[in-house]
Amino acid sequence: MSGIEKTQILQKYLDLPQNGRVIAEYVWIDGTGNLRSKGRTLKKKITSLDQLPEWNFDGSSTNQAPGHDSDIYLKPVSFYPDPFRRGDNIIVLAECYNNDGTPNKFNHRHEAAKLFAAHKDEEIWFGLEQEYTLFDEYDQVYGWPKGGYPAPQGPYYCGVGTGKVHARDVIEAHYRACLYAGIEISGINAEVMPSQWEFQVGPCTGISMGDELWMARYLLSRVAEEFAVKISLHPKPLKGDWNGAGCHTNVSTKSMRAPGGMKYIEQAIEALSKRHIEHIKLYGTDNEQRLTGRHETASMTSFSSGVANRGSSIRIPRSVAKEGYGYFEDRRPASNIDPYLVTGIMCETVCGAIDNADMTKEYEREFS
Repeated sequence: MSGIEKTQILQKYLDLPQNGRVIAEYVWIDGTGNLRSKGRTLKKKITSLDQLPEWNFDGSSTNQAPGHDSDIYLKPVSFYPDPFRRGDNIIVLAECYNNDGTPNKFNHRHEAAKLFAAHKDEEIWFGLEQEYTLFDEYDQVYGWPKGGYPAPQGPYYCGVGTGKVHARDVIEAHYRACLYAGIEISGINAEVMPSQWEFQVGPCTGISMGDELWMARYLLSRVAEEFAVKISLHPKPLKGDWNGAGCHTNVSTKSMRAPGGMKYIEQAIEALSKRHIEHIKLYGTDNEQRLTGRHETASMTSFSSGVANRGSSIRIPRSVAKEGYGYFEDRRPASNIDPYLVTGIMCETVCGAIDNADMTKEYEREFS
């Protein structure tokens, strides 16, 4: 049976009325940094977060709890219109908690939220540039010649035309799904390596940045599933003379965005230079394979900054240097980051630590 025939059969069931019921797909981050989800039937349309019930799952099957004490609780933190089921159906993003009420060790949102609440007056904005690579169901880079390689990098970045871009249908479907769900997706483009793409989310304020990026990743995986395409967030999916994949992090505070803000940007860069190692620890696994000083990256072992320099740790856009205010870009984060860790430690470094939150301890807690 062809894929088209399966879709036609499925559609007659999707067209059936739900008799006033609503399906809520609960999504969470597991113990390996991947997403899980399961559906629940609710009796009425949801209009506010407090109407959503808490739920639970078997944490021993997701690397989040031992088998003898496996219940992990899901506490909803945001919800979105469901572009797959449509209607009043929703997708719910949830935090994970242990049965004693403490956040699960892989729940990094909890600590980051404390920092953003404490520094609310700073109005810190983020924009994340999520790069990713497409693979086929046989784990080959999507669209690449069987047993061979495409032409060297050059024509693929923002490319147009057969042989320059692959799987645009997947990318367009994801773009529309994000817009339908209300994600603050600000753009897409084909990247330097063929079958590597990027989408940008933001600007978002504080904790909402992590929420929106995780939901955009979920939508990407779900869309790609329907096209039999795999999504890789590995920062160096292919060894050799090919670009890696990052998640460049654009940052500004209220002071940076005002005239004269360059002074505050420079202060932030100075603070970041003193915590390079702490940030790198939270900037994604296998990032040393990407941060080599080649392929538009800085060295992993040293900190640098510069205007319009894509080979530096921190890039100040040319327009910002000219106008004297705006934002800066941290080019160090890998494509597989937990955005709560990255935005959390950025807030901590730029705006100041607080007594009851420490993002470096989040790293130690997860990897202890």
